[in-house]
Amino acid sequence: MTLPNKLTIGRILAVPAMVTVACIPYLRDTNMFTIDGVGYLTIANFINFILFILASFTDFLDGKIARKYNLVTTFGKFADPLADKMLVLTSFLILMTQGLTVRGWPSELGITPLWAVAIILIRELMVSGIRLVAAQKGIVIAAGWAGKVKTFVTMVALAFVFLATIHISIAIIALILVYASVILTVYSGVVYFINAKDMLLESV
Repeated sequence: MTLPNKLTIGRILAVPAMVTVACIPYLRDTNMFTIDGVGYLTIANFINFILFILASFTDFLDGKIARKYNLVTTFGKFADPLADKMLVLTSFLILMTQGLTVRGWPSELGITPLWAVAIILIRELMVSGIRLVAAQKGIVIAAGWAGKVKTFVTMVALAFVFLATIHISIAIIALILVYASVILTVYSGVVYFINAKDMLLESV
């Protein structure tokens, strides 16, 4: 197994680790630290922030190594975007179920709005469906530039969301990045569909 593929598998394994951390009551309900009795960061979010950053870094690293040393494989083309989807969607779900609160932040606004997560989930399901059709035809569709930019922005957004409870300024940046992520998600999904439409029409 090539090093890039090992890194991809490592990113996939980070997902159940993050879920486990989020499900441990002590880690979820105990603060790592507090700031002036207002800002705070739970132990669970601190650990998952570290795991998320490390997993996200492998996304950059595996692609760079694969291209530099000509280690691009069919498995990598399929598993790399799958690992990204698992990491991103799981992180959103973890953060949504925590009921994060930020001093001075409107509770009805939310840091990870349900509609935003729904759009991202629908896009990923659509792309996965297209990939499945392509796989049945023996075609492996690698991630395009729009999808890669979307993934990068989404990962940066999630990193800020994990830290959003520390201060309202971080929460504002997080929400702006989440909105940007949604826009890129829709755009990259449309581009993906347009590029695959001929193949899909042949399957009808």
